[in-house]
Amino acid sequence: MPHVVPRFASCVLPLDPVFTRCYNVSMYYEYYGFRENPFNVTSDPSFLYLSDTHKEALNHLRYGIEQRKGFIEITGEIGAGKTTLCRSLLNSLETSTKTSLVFNSNLPEIQLLEAIMIDFDIIPGRRNKITFYRQINEFLLEQLNIGKNVVLIIDEAQNLRNPALESIRMLSNLETEKEKLLQIVLVGQPQLREKLNSPDLAQLRQRIAVNFHLQALRSEEVKEYIKHRLRVAGSMDTVTFSDDAVRLIAAYSEGIPRVINIICDKSLLLGFVKNASVIDRSIIQTSIEELKGNVTLAAV
Repeated sequence: MPHVVPRFASCVLPLDPVFTRCYNVSMYYEYYGFRENPFNVTSDPSFLYLSDTHKEALNHLRYGIEQRKGFIEITGEIGAGKTTLCRSLLNSLETSTKTSLVFNSNLPEIQLLEAIMIDFDIIPGRRNKITFYRQINEFLLEQLNIGKNVVLIIDEAQNLRNPALESIRMLSNLETEKEKLLQIVLVGQPQLREKLNSPDLAQLRQRIAVNFHLQALRSEEVKEYIKHRLRVAGSMDTVTFSDDAVRLIAAYSEGIPRVINIICDKSLLLGFVKNASVIDRSIIQTSIEELKGNVTLAAV
């Protein structure tokens, strides 16, 4: 059993807007022996669980980048772990690789090019596409001459407008006779694939040499995913999830990591309130009902 701490200490901000009781956040972590929140929904690469589909996605990314294939497309459902995967990739690339990660895919084409240049430490000159293309080309040639590969990753790429996508296609034309100067990774929801299949973007679609769709976790992977995140957060088996609880999490989340995180976070909070070291099916069921708005944890 984990050591018990007082339930009611000095209060800080509530962990949930519907939570009428107030608990100190440090108490929640201390109770289970965590250094940090194991089920945060931020894209922290240190928590990345390499399921079979995530391993394969990473292999596709590394192959496309190392072999200078030009265009790479990675898709997956909301919350499948695409951004976390990209951050992990960036951390694993050799120092001979220069990278840019663009999060704001809603930018107009000129601002998008400007953001890319700034990320590559290029000082934008005269504000027009011709000048920007010339500057980026000069930068890419300089990087090639010193033996560096250059990678551009655009997250939430399904939001890119067609003119911006056309500008990205133009960047892919920057090449030598033997290899692509810029490796472009488009990361997005399944709508990205639908968008790229439109007749207006046929030229861009033809340039995509590597593509992969990130699948949800299989039912048997959900338990390992939960255990992995607990270990990374510092838990020394101070809390466990029962098999019934895991099966319910897998069924409700449909294997989407972000949904798993939200359920597990709420269930650990409820487990803390109940002084529980085992998160069972009833705790998960209550947490799911709270997510649906059918009950509040404060009423438990």
